[in-house]
Amino acid sequence: MRISRSRDMKTNKGTAADIFCIVGMIVAWTSYYLASDWAVEFTGSAFAAGMLLRAGALIFLTVYMLARGKFALIFKQGKTALVLLVIGVLGYMLDTFANLGFRYGSVGTGTVLLKTDILMANVVAALLFRERLYASDWVATAVMLGGVIMVLDIDFTSAGFNWYDLFFIASAASVTANAFVIKEAQDRLGADSDVIGYYNNFVVLVLFTVSALAAGDFRTLGELRFETWHVFALLGGGLGQTLIYVFYYRNLRRHAVWVVKLYLLFVPVLTCAAGVLFFDEAFGWLKAAGMVLVLGGAAAIALRGKINKGKIVRKDWEKEEYSRIAAKGENYETHTTG
Repeated sequence: MRISRSRDMKTNKGTAADIFCIVGMIVAWTSYYLASDWAVEFTGSAFAAGMLLRAGALIFLTVYMLARGKFALIFKQGKTALVLLVIGVLGYMLDTFANLGFRYGSVGTGTVLLKTDILMANVVAALLFRERLYASDWVATAVMLGGVIMVLDIDFTSAGFNWYDLFFIASAASVTANAFVIKEAQDRLGADSDVIGYYNNFVVLVLFTVSALAAGDFRTLGELRFETWHVFALLGGGLGQTLIYVFYYRNLRRHAVWVVKLYLLFVPVLTCAAGVLFFDEAFGWLKAAGMVLVLGGAAAIALRGKINKGKIVRKDWEKEEYSRIAAKGENYETHTTG
């Protein structure tokens, strides 16, 4: 009885920690998107904005790693460092491909195509990693995607597919590949999540700096007038990026990639809510219905997971009980025949 109660308490603590990290991840991504959107508008360059935000994140990550006594681990990765560099390059590619797509293509088409990473994650999980996805998972994924499209209020009259829309698909593929490589680095190589985040941020910072230099963005930055609140806004975006590394990577370690991707569909919903509350954006029945669909799809997947977990627990208990009874019978027979 005591063992069962202790196990329940540990389960409840684990569940609370999971919920905290999932909510933290969603809030961090939303904050970073808002800061990134402002930074690109302020600097006039995606490369310069990415460089400044990653520079802010590097400050926070360094303090975080020193505080946790992990900074020395950065220099002790050996061959694993090559995989961490690949993660950083993929991180740079997903941003760059998306920026190229938005530069030449339409926002409506791009927004939809970038969300295909959810479907890519499902397919990769099912085919390459042999994870079991139920019909309800696919249906709930489709419902959530539909809800996100409604929340984003995309105008499909201007949407069409052109060759440059392949940049959006390449970005979605880079996002998917990045998530699975991170997961494999954690599970197979035992790489520390915080170390992965530090490498990722540093590599992306270097690549954005080189790109900004090549594009001549440093001259533009020299002409900008930075005020105090601009600096704090950039640091806030850097903090958001730091929290993404902390929460997102922790969630990838704890959950399947496709599940984490589905939780990230709440980011557009939260961004929409922030736009309505703070930026006077319009809010109608379409966005409201979209939010309901996203919440409903997430609830269906969470409920299915809970039901299956209950079945697994019952099966384990039945096996344990059968083994205990069998052992008792064995002991009884040995005692009586001996």
